[in-house]
Amino acid sequence: MAKSDLFLAFNEITETHHLPREIVIEALKQALVSAYRRDSGISAAQKIEAEVDPNTSKYNVLVEKEVVDEVMNERTEIEFGEARKIDPNIEMGDTIMAPEDTNTRSFGRIAAQTAKQVILQKIREAERKALYDEYKDREGDLVSGQVQSVNNQHITISLGRAEAIMPSNQQIKGERYHTHDRIRTYVMEVKESNRGPSIIVSRAHRNMLRRLLEYEVPEIYNGQVEIKNIAREAGHRSKVAVAALQAGVDPVGACVGIRGARIQSIVKELKDEKIDVIEWNNDPSIFIAKALSPARVTGVYLEEDLDQGNTATVIVPDDQLSLAIGREGQNARLAAKLTGWRIDIKSVTEAATDAYSKLSEPALAKLSSDQGEMVAEVERILEKKKADRAVMPEEYQILTRFVQLAEQKLLEYRESQRSQRRKIMERARATVPAFAFNMPLSELELARDIEEAIKFLPNVGELMVRVLADEEHLQATLKAGNAGTDAMDAIREAIDSLVLAKQDELAAADAEARANAPTVVDLPVSADAALVETQPAVEVSEGEEEFVPPAFIDEDRPAPRRDAPLSDEPTKVLRRDNIRQQPQAQAQPAAQGQPRYEPTLTAEDEAEEWGQPRNKGKKKTNKRGRELVFDERRGEVVAKRKHKRKGNDWGVEDE
Repeated sequence: MAKSDLFLAFNEITETHHLPREIVIEALKQALVSAYRRDSGISAAQKIEAEVDPNTSKYNVLVEKEVVDEVMNERTEIEFGEARKIDPNIEMGDTIMAPEDTNTRSFGRIAAQTAKQVILQKIREAERKALYDEYKDREGDLVSGQVQSVNNQHITISLGRAEAIMPSNQQIKGERYHTHDRIRTYVMEVKESNRGPSIIVSRAHRNMLRRLLEYEVPEIYNGQVEIKNIAREAGHRSKVAVAALQAGVDPVGACVGIRGARIQSIVKELKDEKIDVIEWNNDPSIFIAKALSPARVTGVYLEEDLDQGNTATVIVPDDQLSLAIGREGQNARLAAKLTGWRIDIKSVTEAATDAYSKLSEPALAKLSSDQGEMVAEVERILEKKKADRAVMPEEYQILTRFVQLAEQKLLEYRESQRSQRRKIMERARATVPAFAFNMPLSELELARDIEEAIKFLPNVGELMVRVLADEEHLQATLKAGNAGTDAMDAIREAIDSLVLAKQDELAAADAEARANAPTVVDLPVSADAALVETQPAVEVSEGEEEFVPPAFIDEDRPAPRRDAPLSDEPTKVLRRDNIRQQPQAQAQPAAQGQPRYEPTLTAEDEAEEWGQPRNKGKKKTNKRGRELVFDERRGEVVAKRKHKRKGNDWGVEDE
């Protein structure tokens, strides 16, 4: 092949398949190696390499050979002199990569076909990898493509060099797709596969609306306006909460554009999907009222329920109730998704009727006495409403004020009840093992209906707290979730079999660890005295003096160092720091003929250990015929020996 032919073929491959030169060169090298190995029949254990230079149209095939004096096999051996020409430092018995004279024209048909297949395979692999890298970087972005085929399961879209799949659940309901239509889609996921990148696109994802807003609204793209949240039901309605990050910028006006030009282009792209742009607010009540637009809101009352989470009770005028709820509850549902609050919408008349029926309850007991005239007027207006008579705007204002007072009283009463529940639950929480708060509810392996009813609880520990201190409300929650009559028994059984069993297991492991731990003896000793081991008691006759070893260190005898080993002398001095050394060995009986040493602890030392003052001057009788007395003159504790005196009296003498 001429130089120009190889160069042109090389460039054509790189440009057609959009591949780097290095990948194509590597494919050519592997093709040459495979073809030469197939043509020559060299063993697979023998190393072969190839060198390719597309600019000079030169290539070399290098074969691993052993350096020998006399060549017996040219395929595996090379003469020492020839090897020296390649590498002057080569020695006998070494291996070297020697160039092999070869010509691709001499390759057989099978070898040439092998080389072709290797090149095509490597190019396909490199192309798939390049496509995966390209679209992986575009994950979360918009792409344009042409519809290739349409069926019930998915739509195949051509993106140029790659194909994408749009499943049926990611399509906009009611939107019709035809072959050769050009559409914009959102890249949800890119996965690598043997047949190239698997690209999943969507037109129903809420982030598609986010990307369209970023492309159409320069203030969002530049960071002057931020998209806080998006709630979308594709093909029907979407709500977008935006906030200004720069003073003087109107976030809603920037998104809508002059005469709605910007938002209308997005609506047209999404096939006339309605889009509500709402200004985000830190105050949840204001934000919820705006999220329910276009409905007008009279009042928003917030409470953090222990069972249902954040709940907002919204009061709207009677003529705004259907608009606030929306078709099939769509407006209220999107507002709840946008704000993250559970929203309960009531009309003024409905809220007034509920509040009036609860006037006898403790929460609203004072309202009847404090606002007697208003309550009477409310009763008259509600009777008028039941009779289907016209209600004047002034009368609606009276109902609104009554509802505001009643809802505020009800909130305060419910909050006081929740405060008491929290206190009881906090006391119960202290009795629950700590590890239970790190266990997910799935470990209890409860029935699906029970798990669905208690999914608001974060872990097993909180469930145990409810079982211990809030069983009544937990049963009501299970009943509301249709969990069955035996749900509480199933929960208790699951807790007993898992949590309490694990607690017993941890307690047993802790007890075993304590049993295997070495026994440590820590006896308190006064700062100016050390404990000594004593000899067994010896009976003495009357008038005969008993030999008593010194109980404490003599003033003229140097004290042993803290790190000094225990001595084998009959009289042994132990300091406080040394008592911890090998306690088990001290507890063993002494060998025959060796004195036994037992540390002695005085009552004063024991009192000092527990933080009590030492009882100076008080005598403590020793069972072995000695007495420990604090000598105030010497400023230390001394041991005194007992001996018989006249009658049954005891006397003491200094030792």
